[in-house]
Amino acid sequence: VQLQACGGGLVQTGGSLRLSCAAAGRTFSSLSMGWFRQARGKEREFVSALSGSGNSIYYTNSVKGRFTISRDNAKNTVYLQMRSLKSEDTAVYSCAAERRGYGCSVYGSSYDYWGQGTQVTVSS
Repeated sequence: VQLQACGGGLVQTGGSLRLSCAAAGRTFSSLSMGWFRQARGKEREFVSALSGSGNSIYYTNSVKGRFTISRDNAKNTVYLQMRSLKSEDTAVYSCAAERRGYGCSVYGSSYDYWGQGTQVTVSS
């Protein structure tokens, strides 16, 4: 499975961005998808995930109410809509796919495939 993430950029505090991650190489609906981020000098952290069907969704507490994960299985794409961005959201965001399509794991080790990251910078 190849994953291609895009949509990052520079935005002011309180602004919005939408990240996209396109998948190729496997039936997309069979994959659980997740977003992780890594700020400079920090460990990678879980952001959000949803199951292959989209029925199970999970967010880390710091983004609840501000970020929305969704998927379009017809387009083989998962999205992360980010609103009310804060400086602490600045990081490289990466998408990941898990073959266990019913899962919604917060652990990076659960994911089988990773895309390259896209930089999100929130300026004050």
